[in-house]
Amino acid sequence: MIDYRKHIQSNPKVMLGKPTVKGTRITVELLLRKIADGYTFEEVLDMYPHLKLEDILASIAYAAAIIESEEI
Repeated sequence: MIDYRKHIQSNPKVMLGKPTVKGTRITVELLLRKIADGYTFEEVLDMYPHLKLEDILASIAYAAAIIESEEI
């Protein structure tokens, strides 16, 4: 499993503190929405050529970790 902490950061000065891919202003939310809208990983990487597959996988791992700790 990928360690999302190597790829995802949250900085209050960047995108209002939303989790982003390190070194970018691309939010985890944006990547998850692209995937949910049916874009393939390859299409997302074509849209954002400075991203790596690991960044997308880390975004998914981050979301899974957040949901895992959520109480209903």
